[in-house]
Amino acid sequence: QVQLVDSGGGLVQAGGSLKLSCRAIGGFSSSQTLGWYRRAPGQQREWVADIASGDRTNYAEAVNGRFTISMDNAENTVWLQMNSLKPEDTAVYYCFLQNGGHIERWGQGTQVTVFS
Repeated sequence: QVQLVDSGGGLVQAGGSLKLSCRAIGGFSSSQTLGWYRRAPGQQREWVADIASGDRTNYAEAVNGRFTISMDNAENTVWLQMNSLKPEDTAVYYCFLQNGGHIERWGQGTQVTVFS
C-alpha cells in the first residue's frame, strides 16, 4: 500500500516562501493524480492544486500564479512551491493521491502559518 508523507510546513512572514513535499512510499504511477488540499481553522477543506500524468497541473484561483506544483517520478515526490504567501494561506496542508476519480490516500498534514 502507498503511504504519503508530507512535510515542509513552517512559520513564515507574509511575502515569503515555503516548499512542501509529499513523498509516496510505495511509489505512484503516471495514471494517478497527486495534489494538495488545505484546511484553515474553522474552515472547510479546500482543494489547492494537483498534477496528473507528470505535467498536467491545475490550481485553485486563490493560489494561481503564486504556487507551483511539480513531480519527481524518480524520487516518488510531489512538490508544492509556495511564493508570495499571505496570512490567508495559513492552514494545514494535506497531500493526496487520487486514482480513477477517487482519493485513495492522504498525507498526515503539515502546518503552514503566515504572519503579517
